[in-house]
Amino acid sequence: MKYTEMSKQQLKEELQLLTKKYQEFKDMQLKLDMSRGKPSASQLAISDAILTSVTADNTKTADGTEARNYGGVDGIPEMKSLFGEIFGVDSKNVIICDNSSLHIMFDIIAQAMSTGLAGETPWVMQGKVKFLCPSPGYDRHFAVTEYFGIENIMVPMTENGPDMDMVEELVKDPSVKGIWCVPKYSNPDGVSYSDETVRRMAALKPAAKDFRVMWDNAYAVHHLYDDRRDEVLCLYQESKKFDNQDMVLMFASTSKITHPGSGVSALAASDRNIALIKKRLSFQTIGPDKVNQLRHARMFKNLADIDEHMKKHAEIIRPKFKIVLDALESELAPLGIGRWKHPNGGYFISYYAPKGCAKRTEALCKEAGLVLTPAGAAYPYGNDPMDSNIRIAPTFPPNDELQIAINLFCVAARLAYAEKLLAE
Repeated sequence: MKYTEMSKQQLKEELQLLTKKYQEFKDMQLKLDMSRGKPSASQLAISDAILTSVTADNTKTADGTEARNYGGVDGIPEMKSLFGEIFGVDSKNVIICDNSSLHIMFDIIAQAMSTGLAGETPWVMQGKVKFLCPSPGYDRHFAVTEYFGIENIMVPMTENGPDMDMVEELVKDPSVKGIWCVPKYSNPDGVSYSDETVRRMAALKPAAKDFRVMWDNAYAVHHLYDDRRDEVLCLYQESKKFDNQDMVLMFASTSKITHPGSGVSALAASDRNIALIKKRLSFQTIGPDKVNQLRHARMFKNLADIDEHMKKHAEIIRPKFKIVLDALESELAPLGIGRWKHPNGGYFISYYAPKGCAKRTEALCKEAGLVLTPAGAAYPYGNDPMDSNIRIAPTFPPNDELQIAINLFCVAARLAYAEKLLAE
């Protein structure tokens, strides 16, 4: 029977039962963590061969460059070619950086604030500037623009990506300077942008000449199922059809492909933007970690090699998603509590509690020893207007701990909703 069909007396009896179950979890003195999308120890291990792929006698790149020395501000040719395949662009439109793509994004926003983009007035001198934030979305994106005092504007996510009617209307305001996007297996919903969404994004006519689409393709190769792969159009190639390529900045990394702490990141952009960024980099650095780039190039000759490698990741991750989804389907679905998606890839399961229950659910989990991403974190300023969304990150815990964690989560979700209904 669904909770909404229960009488007050039935709900009270249910609450008593749940309180007892919840106390049993508290008595276990758990220390569980599903707060971030971190690869598990097993996932890290499948890339350990990368640590020995470069030795003192083979430190030359394909073009004969000595990787241990200065230079190569835009990266080694092998990695430019590899990321060109991932992005779907020519290698000349790629710059390879160190391990964090978020670092590149932060740098772009910092440059826009301090010196401007492509000859435009620095944002810090333009008064109040704004950024569009498809929500729920990636909390660290929103934190970057918030850090610089940029006003984050929430744009609802749909099954096909951001609400493009709203985006097209908002970009008519010249103070709107950009939009954050995770186009494939989005964080946290696992939504992939439809062809129509990508084409409409490519055709945008923003009032601001320095408007940028921050296209973070973090999960471009992170499929969970071989027979259910989402495919997303290349925004850069679509934008060229409208002579809008300068508007597009694309990002990716190997963070969840190899070792997050020592991966490789990349930026793809138009010829004009690449030239401007390379000029800035010539002042900012004498060169990235080319030895680490060479390690990755030795492990992955092309996109097909990465695809095979990612199948190994999927073998480890898929059972974890199943543990979580099976628990939600068996423990919450029959009771009519919450909703969730079954993503085809990525790192998260997005749970939508009944309105007003997310923070209470998270608090109950925390009190019993389970750390989750804070409820509402996937919205600008941590403000989920429905107090509904909780991001579940199943990849890091061992499977036995994950099973305990999701069982506790389900009890907490039931408790929070029963309390709410009894209080009404």
